[in-house]
Amino acid sequence: MHAFIFFILFSTAIFLETQASTENCTTTKCFHGEPDIRFPFQVRGRRPHHCGLPGFDIDCSNNASKIHFPSYGELGIKSISYDARRLDLLDPKGCVHEVFLNLNLSLTPFRYYYVLKEYSYLNCSVTLSPSFSQVPCLSGSGFHVYTVEPSMAVPNFCRVVKTVPIPFEYSPYLSDNSFGLGLTWGSVGNQETGCFTMAHVKVACIAILILVLALLARISMHRSNRTQCRRERDDRIQVEKLLGDYKSLKLERCEIRQLYSV
Repeated sequence: MHAFIFFILFSTAIFLETQASTENCTTTKCFHGEPDIRFPFQVRGRRPHHCGLPGFDIDCSNNASKIHFPSYGELGIKSISYDARRLDLLDPKGCVHEVFLNLNLSLTPFRYYYVLKEYSYLNCSVTLSPSFSQVPCLSGSGFHVYTVEPSMAVPNFCRVVKTVPIPFEYSPYLSDNSFGLGLTWGSVGNQETGCFTMAHVKVACIAILILVLALLARISMHRSNRTQCRRERDDRIQVEKLLGDYKSLKLERCEIRQLYSV
């Protein structure tokens, strides 16, 4: 019983200490004017590990907030909406469709914010008709890149580079270096219940402590009552024994008197 109670008290103390350290994870930012950074994001190497989650590391360099993706490299952070769980990114190369073509989110905690549709990237050795929109940042001398629906027949002098689900096909009217680069993430840890955890769990811990202390007080009272009862019983037995001895002695005296009288 003592070991169990000690375990509860020790575990509660450790948990409260952990929660207290979590409170030190204040909102920060890389530079003035940059997005706020808080759980699940964290600045790489700047704050304790428990202030963020793996895959949400942000780097601060060249007066900008950046996040690294193994399949592509660094992308700038335009904004973070924690309520909507939306991360808007900027491509420093100014080529969103290069990001669409190469970014692999399967090994990250993110997915595209927008609904995806499959498109094929075509590499053509000749310029196609104006009905096709060429992706300038992917094209070069002697080759031209286009995005088309996979069901379309591949024109002559073209080959399919890759078919991938992306938010938008290329349009010269949507050529901003951030258009479509919106990501989102799922439920992660105490972001969903962070306020609940910090407040209500502490109340629960205090309640547990009160219950344990009440249990200890009850056990102590029970033991005290048992000890008192045992003492009273022993005293009663002792008194009864003394009374018995006294009666025996009195009886013997009476018998002796009777013998003398005879």
